Amino acid sequence: MSGWTPADLDVIRKRYNQLASIYPVFEYVFWLPKGVRAEAVRRLELASGQHVLEVGCGTGRNFDPMVGAVGRSGHIYGVDLSEGMLQIAQRRCVRRGWTNVTLLRQDASKDVLPGPVDAALFSFSYEVIPEYRKALRSAWSQLRLGGHLVILGQRTPPGRLGRWLRPIGVSVSRATVLGDPDRCAWEDLRELTVQTKLEELKYGYYICRGTKGENHAPRSH
Repeated sequence: MSGWTPADLDVIRKRYNQLASIYPVFEYVFWLPKGVRAEAVRRLELASGQHVLEVGCGTGRNFDPMVGAVGRSGHIYGVDLSEGMLQIAQRRCVRRGWTNVTLLRQDASKDVLPGPVDAALFSFSYEVIPEYRKALRSAWSQLRLGGHLVILGQRTPPGRLGRWLRPIGVSVSRATVLGDPDRCAWEDLRELTVQTKLEELKYGYYICRGTKGENHAPRSH
């Protein structure tokens, strides 16, 4: 969808402000496989001292494994449109004593960072970001050469079961988190790089990863 207006974004922002305090409940509603968040972070192949961007960071539920991977000398940038989500993420950072996390309330389709990052993550955000292809290209443009961009998401499972579940899943997703499970993140990522890998998980979940090659250097800031 194109032509999103500030009013459209405001509707999304307000919905996620309302959901912020109960957001973990949706991991049960949508049958989130145990440990899948940490698995997605591992696909980033982070090292100590690196900088990583999470697009649509929400309440910061992926920060634990990311901070563990980059250490205190690394840095995490969390971008989200909802101040309600970011307030909870900030409390998480204070509680855990993380001083190397920068939270930014920002439209994900804009370049927002002071410089390139070593890795980028979309975790259950690609399906809900309005201008998702612009957000993907923005994150990709800020990625260093050799860096990985990982998208963790859920789509309708293939086969007869998927056809039966699809109307239910689409209705629940759009009525709650305003998600679109029909988006094919891996296909959008393949438009940016041939170095892609798609892993199918249970319940329709997937992890796809793209690696930035020599012909895709990040833009300077």
